[in-house]
Amino acid sequence: MKKISTRTVTLLALCIALNVVGGNIALMLKLPIYLDSIGTVLAAAVFGPFGGMLAGGATGLLMATTDLYSLFFMPVQLLTGLVAGLVYRRFKPATFKNNWWLALVISLPGTLISTLITVILFHGITSSGSSMLVQVLLGTGMSKALAVFLIQIGTDYVDRFLTVYVVALVYRAIRTKLPQAN
Repeated sequence: MKKISTRTVTLLALCIALNVVGGNIALMLKLPIYLDSIGTVLAAAVFGPFGGMLAGGATGLLMATTDLYSLFFMPVQLLTGLVAGLVYRRFKPATFKNNWWLALVISLPGTLISTLITVILFHGITSSGSSMLVQVLLGTGMSKALAVFLIQIGTDYVDRFLTVYVVALVYRAIRTKLPQAN
C-alpha cells in the first residue's frame, strides 16, 4: 500500500476548501457562475483523475451542509475531476494559449449532466444565480430543457474558463515546490 504524504493531504484539503469558499461566495452573491470547481481542477492537474474526483466528491458532501443542491450535483464535480485529470495528463496547465479549448473540453461533459439534473430533478430552478437567467429565457416561450441547456453551457464555460486560468496561475507557482506537479 502506497503511503500518502502530508503534503498531498494538505494540498487536497486546500483544494476542497477553495471549492467550498468559492462555491459559497457564488451562492451568497447569486452569481451566474459557480466558482466551486477551481480546487477540483487543481487537484486533477496535480494528482490526476483520482485526485480531482476525490476533491470534487468531498466538495459535494461538504457544500451540502450549506446548499443541499450541491449533493445532487456531485456527479458533475466527479466528472469534472475525471475529465480534467485526463486532459491534464496530456497537457500541462502552465500554458495559457490552450485555456479556451481546455475549458470547453472540461466543461462540456459536466454541462450535459448538470442540464439533466436541473431539468429532471429541479424543473429548471436551483439555488444558483443562473436560475434567474433560465427564468428570463422561459419567459420568452423557450422550452425548459433548451433554456436550461443554453444557460448551463454559457455559465459552465465561463466558470471553467476562469477555473482553468486560475489553475494555470497556481500550477505555475507550485510546480517547483511539488515534485508530483512536474
